[in-house]
Amino acid sequence: MPFAVYVLGLAVFAQGTSEFMLSGLVSDIAGDLSVSIASAGLLTSAFAIGMVFGAPVTALFSRGWPRRRALLLFLSVFVAVHVVGAVTSSYAVLLATRVIGALANAGFWAVALATVVAMVEPAARTRATSVVVGGVTVACVVGVPAGALLGGHWGWRAAFWAVAVVSVPALFATATSIPKGRSDAAKVSVRKELRTLRSPALWGTLVTMALVQGATFCTFAYLEPLITHATGFDDGWVPAVLALFGVGSFVGVAVAGRIVDARPVTVIVAGMAALAVGWTVLAVTAGSPPAMIGLVFVQGLLAFGTGTAMISRVFHLAADAPTLAGAFATAAFNVGAALGPWFGGLAIDAGLGFRSPVWVSALLMLLALVVAAAAPVVRRASAPTPARRRLPSVRSEPRRRAR
Repeated sequence: MPFAVYVLGLAVFAQGTSEFMLSGLVSDIAGDLSVSIASAGLLTSAFAIGMVFGAPVTALFSRGWPRRRALLLFLSVFVAVHVVGAVTSSYAVLLATRVIGALANAGFWAVALATVVAMVEPAARTRATSVVVGGVTVACVVGVPAGALLGGHWGWRAAFWAVAVVSVPALFATATSIPKGRSDAAKVSVRKELRTLRSPALWGTLVTMALVQGATFCTFAYLEPLITHATGFDDGWVPAVLALFGVGSFVGVAVAGRIVDARPVTVIVAGMAALAVGWTVLAVTAGSPPAMIGLVFVQGLLAFGTGTAMISRVFHLAADAPTLAGAFATAAFNVGAALGPWFGGLAIDAGLGFRSPVWVSALLMLLALVVAAAAPVVRRASAPTPARRRLPSVRSEPRRRAR
């Protein structure tokens, strides 16, 4: 495996840490900047909103850029906004840095995935992609709890400095190890990719994915106040519980990667049903430390395992849209990451308590099940995708022209 693949994985680890670390810092940020906990939770939503709009836009505009130059630009912006975030005393400025950092993150992802696919042989592409995507789960296991630990000892700003520092080695390694060549994604026309995205099955999957991730992040964004107020853990437990969620997510991705290809829709539907039950049970038993510890692990496993299966399904349904399939999957993921904390914050501001985001997560999962039951991706699980049905005619077209 080329060294550059691991370099990109390191960069994704830093960016994934930034995206999720605020779940362990919301109380600290709220107190320091004199805003409500719900407002601090919206910083996670701001990052997600930047990813939603940035993913398709940067995917299109960076299609023909030199890979190394694009990666260095996006990563440099990412480092700079975290330095600004670490020193600002303004909530508005911090909010702006989250959006700009997310745009840079989205651009980096678009180019990084195209780069790893181009650098390795076809047989190694899945493994190379998993190294890069694995940076996110490692961020949940190591980066997010480490950010919470730093925040607990030296304040939330230390976590922002740590993300910037971790990104610097990736910046230099990118400059020396990534090839200069351009992406091949531009060989497929934008019009052809947009035609592929009209599939009802694809949009049903994307909407369902957004709801599933909304349920996940509705609770995850407020996990720190949940475990300290509802469960009764002291602040020292926060990094450990966040790490447990990360371990569960890592296991979920690993397991899903082995079974999704054989039964993708079964994994999706079973995972969603289990998530709906799990969020409901967590809302009822959040005051019990053993229940909290067990369910945090299980829900992390189910959320990321189901999410992995849904991303795989998106690429399957949009085989003729190599650039925009990943961009829209990323956007759907982050639509949920934006709306979930917002809904959770509304519930908290309404005076419903710190368990209320978990109840909202359960309701979002029920809605996801309703959408999935009506979507063609569920009702026609065994039908070939439009991309597969077109393959014979595409292959035979040159022979017809020759005659």
